[in-house]
Amino acid sequence: MKLETFFEKFDLFAEAPDAVARMREVVLELAVRGKLVHQVPADESAHLLLERIKKTKERLIAERRIKRQAILPVYEEEPPFFIPESWKWTRLGEIGDWGSGSTPPRGNPELYDGGITWLKSGELNDNQSLADSEETVSELALKTCSFRRNAPGDILLAMYGATIGKVAILAGPAVTNQAVCGCTAFDGVLNRYLFIFLLSQRSSFHSASEGGAQPNISKVKIVGFPFPLPPFAEQKRIVAKVDELMALCDQLEAQQQERQTRHAALVQASLARFTQDPTPANLQFLFHPSYTVSPADLRKTILTLAVQGKLVPQDPKDEPAPTSFPGLKPVISESDEKVPQQWMVCRYRELTSLVTSGSRGWKEFYSEKGAVFIRTQNIKTDTLILDDVAFVDLPKSVEGLRTQVEKDDILITITGANVTKAARVEEQIAEAYVSQHIALTRPRWSSMSKWLHLCFISDGAARGQLAELAYGDKPGLNLNNIRELIFPVPPLAEQRRIVAKVEELLALVDELETQLVASRTVAQNLLAALVRELTTTP
Repeated sequence: MKLETFFEKFDLFAEAPDAVARMREVVLELAVRGKLVHQVPADESAHLLLERIKKTKERLIAERRIKRQAILPVYEEEPPFFIPESWKWTRLGEIGDWGSGSTPPRGNPELYDGGITWLKSGELNDNQSLADSEETVSELALKTCSFRRNAPGDILLAMYGATIGKVAILAGPAVTNQAVCGCTAFDGVLNRYLFIFLLSQRSSFHSASEGGAQPNISKVKIVGFPFPLPPFAEQKRIVAKVDELMALCDQLEAQQQERQTRHAALVQASLARFTQDPTPANLQFLFHPSYTVSPADLRKTILTLAVQGKLVPQDPKDEPAPTSFPGLKPVISESDEKVPQQWMVCRYRELTSLVTSGSRGWKEFYSEKGAVFIRTQNIKTDTLILDDVAFVDLPKSVEGLRTQVEKDDILITITGANVTKAARVEEQIAEAYVSQHIALTRPRWSSMSKWLHLCFISDGAARGQLAELAYGDKPGLNLNNIRELIFPVPPLAEQRRIVAKVEELLALVDELETQLVASRTVAQNLLAALVRELTTTP
């Protein structure tokens, strides 16, 4: 397959993650493997070119302009990929003069602010023309510190930390710190081709780095790195072709950004449409082929509409909430909640017969079988998942019986990474208890359990309140936080309609999300297949 065909098929895999970035990588990979442009038999072979480069190197050594470095030959089994016969494997140390810089003592202000460009690794950003630096050094620093003096056109390569493999081409004279290695390419090696090669090998430089918190790749490793040398004329053709294709990538990237801008506007309009009329048809419209609302945002919107009384119409025939649930004390002055006329607002303590948490000291009762012991990892998805549970063998006299779980209970994570996550106990568990990291709450009316859980997972209701209350480096909640939560309470009949509608719409979101993931997976697989065909075909 031709590379042009790869670009022509972009729309087929545009939804794949980092599609344009992957295309750029493919261009670079093909360039340094000799697959981007045709070989021309009339070109001087790289074998002869390398001999001329070595002579240049020896002359510079003899003139004491550069120092000799021991460079081993490239062994037959060493090259990481095949190259054309007219090319030649050598090492980076054979095709240029390499050297790093230093950092003048910070305690001597006379060494700084002298107007001489001094670059650090963080300033390299794959620039094809790097001129300015954040800091400068003085002539005194040049005389007293160990600097390599880099000339315009030299290549810079970052050696330390997160910037390893970043490159730049100098636009003017400069020195660097010790985290940057500079290279003056010998005659016969285009600095732009060397730049392209270094760009293509970033992952290899990372793999070759050493160290823990501050990994680095040494100059010794850099100069020993295998380098595929093409004929000089072919280097020129490669550079020109890379420039052409990277410009095309820029265009595709700009088109993507334009589509994303239009997408954002369409999303807002479609969400507004759904908010005004939350029907399955309008929900499906949000998954239009040309734009898709985030499933997470859709779920959030559906839950918010539900707790605001905007998901289903009110029915005047419904028994009002105060009548459905007698004895509740409404919150009036303390709440700014605006709810439909037949609803009411009250504290969570009014809606529960029990708000407690698990006891400490359960470790001594762990066993291979027995009662289920529910931990925070069992409710991290707002659903009670009992695939991976611990068991406890609990003596009947232990105070932990206070935290035995019943059907319709609502469990809330009150400490740790999953704080505010809430699950409803949908089925009766023979015997189960909760850890001290979980609040166990029991609705006064089991018929209200589904509604209360819906509020707990909605940012527009309890979830939003709990998120504001969580505190500390390790976010946590106390039981009083939960008791004082403000809850909207619709009539019982409306609660049931809302819950049914939420279940219907969220099931549709799940289905549409599955389709979306499948579509993107297809795009990703197509991209991978095209890349394989391009990079493996002789």
